[in-house]
Amino acid sequence: MPIEIKELHVSVVLSTPPARSASTLPGAADQAEGDRGADREAIVAECVEQVLQILQNKSER
Repeated sequence: MPIEIKELHVSVVLSTPPARSASTLPGAADQAEGDRGADREAIVAECVEQVLQILQNKSER
């Protein structure tokens, strides 16, 4: 007999990165911020793709 999952709860815990030391190069902070922005965009793009795939699968049923 198949099991149907009607509801799924996902819990995520985020923490802030540790403070940067004073010895960081002046341009390094800008580059790190850009890297985080690129990571965030990649994550959002992947989430959007997965949601669209789920919606497409539901409409095919």
